[in-house]
Amino acid sequence: MTRPIALTSLAMAVMLAACGDPGSDTPGAAPQPQTHGGAPELTASAQESQAILAGLGEPYASANLDNGRRLFRRCASCHTLGAGDRHLVGPNLHGMFGRRVGEAEGFRFSRALEQADFVWTKAELDQWLANPRTYLPGNRMSFAGLRDEADRNDLIAFLAVETGR
Repeated sequence: MTRPIALTSLAMAVMLAACGDPGSDTPGAAPQPQTHGGAPELTASAQESQAILAGLGEPYASANLDNGRRLFRRCASCHTLGAGDRHLVGPNLHGMFGRRVGEAEGFRFSRALEQADFVWTKAELDQWLANPRTYLPGNRMSFAGLRDEADRNDLIAFLAVETGR
């Protein structure tokens, strides 16, 4: 009876070890915040965060970053945020503000996103997050959207701080 338990324990240990940061085996590399399966802790200092949010103006300057981080948990199974993080089901979002839609090196977008003609701004992202399917029909994003405007503001503010706005 102890042999199956030992094998199960070993298998679980191997699976947990495989869930680490893919860049963590680089000698001297700084650990990156994990975003797969949860939201990262804020990587920007409070002062940096406030400067970014002030630059965005209201309603983002007074947004609730903790709520934005919690809301990002819904996104974290498909998206990463850090510079150099890998793409998941969806593209890495680092540097997304000011980037043309459908452009993230190494990610294959749907035809709808490749053919769309806009740049990611806080206004575009707000409309996208409200309902991605109706905003740009034919895209592959399965997210139903955030109906609450305050939640969208909080998430956009969090993304601006965490993606190198």
